[in-house]
Amino acid sequence: MNNSNPAPRKVIPIAVVAGEPSQSSSASDDGEAGSIYQAQKKIYPRSVTGLFSKWRWAMVFITQIVFYGLPWLEWGQRQAVLFDLEARRFYILGLVLYPQDFIYLSGLLVISALSLFMFTAVAGRQWCGYACPQTVYTEIFLWLEKLTEGDRSARLRLDASPLSVNKLTRKASKQFLWLALSLWTGFTFVGYFTPIKELGASFISAGMGPWETFWVFFYGFATYGNAGFMREQVCKYMCPYARFQSAMFDKDTLIVTYDEARGEPRGSRSKKADPKALNLGSCIDCTLCVQVCPTGIDIRKGLQYECISCAACIDVCDTVMDKMNYPRGLIRYSTQNAVAQGWGKAQLLRRVFRPRVLVYSAILIAITIALFVSLALRSSFKVDVMRDRASLARIVSGGKIENVYRLQVMNATERTQNYRITASGLPGLALASEGSFTVDATGVRGVPVVLQLPYEAASAGSHEIHFEIEAIDSQERVTEKSVFLVPR
Repeated sequence: MNNSNPAPRKVIPIAVVAGEPSQSSSASDDGEAGSIYQAQKKIYPRSVTGLFSKWRWAMVFITQIVFYGLPWLEWGQRQAVLFDLEARRFYILGLVLYPQDFIYLSGLLVISALSLFMFTAVAGRQWCGYACPQTVYTEIFLWLEKLTEGDRSARLRLDASPLSVNKLTRKASKQFLWLALSLWTGFTFVGYFTPIKELGASFISAGMGPWETFWVFFYGFATYGNAGFMREQVCKYMCPYARFQSAMFDKDTLIVTYDEARGEPRGSRSKKADPKALNLGSCIDCTLCVQVCPTGIDIRKGLQYECISCAACIDVCDTVMDKMNYPRGLIRYSTQNAVAQGWGKAQLLRRVFRPRVLVYSAILIAITIALFVSLALRSSFKVDVMRDRASLARIVSGGKIENVYRLQVMNATERTQNYRITASGLPGLALASEGSFTVDATGVRGVPVVLQLPYEAASAGSHEIHFEIEAIDSQERVTEKSVFLVPR
C-alpha cells in the first residue's frame, strides 16, 4: 500500500566556526540543508600611506584634541564647556543656558541633521570615513594593535601561531593599551557633565559617585568593544546611517568608484609588459584595495552600502599605479554619472549645485541664521510669573484690592544683577512690596510681589496687567503679562 505522505526530509545542521567562511550547502545526500547564518572572517586591514590617509589622521588629531582637551579649558573661574545636570545649567564658553532654552538644542540638532543630509548628498559617506567616532577610535585602536603586534602579515602569523610567551605578552600589551585609552575616554566623557578637575580628584581618591562610576565604565566599555572588537560590524549592521543613506544618494553624489572601463579585464603582468598586447586593463588584480579596506569589501564590485568612503583603496591603488607607471585614478572619488559619461572635474563640480543640494542649503542657511539671531537677541534673564494660589484676590485696609504674585527670575549671566519691578495695565495700580532685588550670578530667585488697586478703579472680573522687570546695570527689560482679579 502506497503512502501518500512524502517522507520527511533529513536536515543536517551546519556548524559555523568563527573565523571560517560559511558553507552555502551541506554535504548531505539530498542537498536540502543549509545555514541561515553567515560566518564572519576577522578583517586584518593593511596599513596604507597617501594623501587621504594623511587627511584621515589629521581628522583623528583634530577631533581628539577637541574631545580630550575641551573639558580642561577654563572660561573665567569655571570649566569652559560644562553640562551641569544637577544645577540644571549648561555652560558653553560665555553662554549660560537653562532647560527652558531647549529650543536652542532642538535648533542645533536640526542644523546637524540637515548638514549631514546636505553633505551626504554632495560627498557621500565621507563623514563616516574621516570624522565619525567609530572610524576615529577604530583607527587609533588599529594603530595600537600595529604597535604591539606588528603589521598585517605579522598579526596574521601571530594569530595562527600556538600560544607562547611572546604571543601572550603582545596580546596582553595590546589589551592593556586598549583598556587604558577606553577608560580615559569614559573619564573625559563624564568630565563634560561633572567638573573634570573635581572628577579627577574623586577618581584618584576612589570617591566617585555611583552614576559617575557607571558612566565612566559604561562609555569606556562601549569604546573598548566597538573600536577593539566589533569595528566594521558597527558600520555594517548597527549604524542606521548606512541603511538610509540611499535616500540621500543620487548618481551625482561623490563616492569611491572603480573605473571598470579602464581596469577590466584585470590580470597580473610584469611591469614591462604592454597591457594592450595582453588584452588587459590597468587593474593588475593585486587585491591590495581589498586588504586595506576597513570593512573588507571589494570596491571593484561597485557601490556597496558597507563602503565608508575612507579612500584607503584610492591611496593604495595610486601607489600601485605609480609603480606600474600607469596613470593614477583607477580608483578615485567621482560620481556614477561622471564615470559613465567620462566627465572631467569641471563638469563634475557643476553638478554639485543641483536642486536637492540647493534646497538643503537654503533651509540650512535659514535655520542657522534664525538660531544665531535668536541667540544674539536672547535676554540675559528670564522671568516667570505665577499667581499666589492661596490668595487669589482680597480686600485690605484702606479699601484696596490686593493680588499676590510670585516672580521667578533666572539670571543667565555670570555676574550678580540688580533688578527693578514695575506694573501697569490698570489706573491706580501700585506696587505694595519691595520693588528692587538682587539675583546672584547664574542664580534663580523667587520674588513675592504684591499689587494693590483702589476698590472702584476697575469693574469686577479679570483684567490683563503687565510686569516690567528691568536689569538696572544693563537697562535690559523683560515684560510679562498676567491678570489682576477684582472680586464681585
